[in-house]
Amino acid sequence: MTDKRLPFTLSQLETIAAQVGTPFHLYDEAAMRANAQAFYRAFAWVPGGFKNFFAVKALPNPYILDLVRQVGMGGDCSSLAELRLCEAAGIRGENIIFTSNDTPAKEFQKADEMGALINLDDLSHIEFLETALGGRLPEFVCFRYNPGPLKAGNAIIGKPEEAKYGFTREQLFEGYRMLRDKGVKRFGLHTMVASNELNPEYFVETAQMLFDLAVEVKQRVGVRIEFLNLGGGIGIPYRPEQTAVDLAYVGQAIQTAYERTLVPAGLAPMRLAMECGRMIAGPYGYLVSRVLHKKAIYKNYVGLDACMANLMRPGLYGSYHHITVPAREGGARKVYDVTGSLCENNDKFAVDREIADPQIGDLVVIHDTGAHGHAMGFNYNGKLRSAEILWQGGTNYKLIRRAETLDDLFATLDFPGLRG
Repeated sequence: MTDKRLPFTLSQLETIAAQVGTPFHLYDEAAMRANAQAFYRAFAWVPGGFKNFFAVKALPNPYILDLVRQVGMGGDCSSLAELRLCEAAGIRGENIIFTSNDTPAKEFQKADEMGALINLDDLSHIEFLETALGGRLPEFVCFRYNPGPLKAGNAIIGKPEEAKYGFTREQLFEGYRMLRDKGVKRFGLHTMVASNELNPEYFVETAQMLFDLAVEVKQRVGVRIEFLNLGGGIGIPYRPEQTAVDLAYVGQAIQTAYERTLVPAGLAPMRLAMECGRMIAGPYGYLVSRVLHKKAIYKNYVGLDACMANLMRPGLYGSYHHITVPAREGGARKVYDVTGSLCENNDKFAVDREIADPQIGDLVVIHDTGAHGHAMGFNYNGKLRSAEILWQGGTNYKLIRRAETLDDLFATLDFPGLRG
């Protein structure tokens, strides 16, 4: 079971809402730091060193990237914008891994300029990268492995054999031969086959799969893998009845596999990495909204001033996000669809959900929005993306992104009468 009690009071929320308006995303700084430190403790044993490359796509705000940098994390980037965000936050060099597919040349060029670890998605990308860099390859190159039917995916990421990502097994061996013959000196291996997975054994099995593959690459190609990125995908307990992944267990079990497989093969010490974003930030973000309307027709509805543009996951995936009404908890409860105002019927944060019965004007808190929340926002129907707040305890907070305005929305339109 997971405790879904809020870390802040209604009075503290109302103080912030009075200053920035609703809706807004609120992130708990102290909780994120503590969680990141617990993650690192679970992998303190790695003799070659361990680093989590925070998945920038989960929460692409430079204040958050600066926070994870302070606790020793790097950045997992997949676009030019994400590279620039890391650069601004002081994450540079091999503290960045750049993993992308269908990648423009200028993005590879920027990653190389920053000294990032470049992780290629396809055999053809070797030549593409070489051309983009003026006829050379970086000293270090990593490949993304897609195990296909050899490894099951899960509901969010789908079946690996149906995914657009990565090399097949035989393509890996061919690719490492090509890199070796072209003079590349340092080699990495990566996979990412699950998203929001709560079964700890999944990550142990993934590590064992990569350890075995690294041994086979050495035997068949004569290439020594120095860097293994086990991917991300560690899930979070969105539902109260779910339990968080036991990081200490995962770390210990992977240590056993490491010592059983890599040490006798002469591949230790080897650097290990992961690229978790959701697990670091997700449970410590909250979408705070206000009740605008209540409606009773064929069903009962609560209408908020937030909408799917502020949190896409429930409408896109049918994802569960816990909902708290701070002023009414402990009182009467009622079944509602909790909705936003988009002209789309899937603009619902919850369907047939029993919640504390709110009144018009009440604040409503939607949990676990610290990853893939604000980041997935959009402007359909002319909706403006909300502010982001870094909560530092009590009534102390920092505005780390202001809410959008109509001027922001219309900034790329050169048409009279739309400015000001």
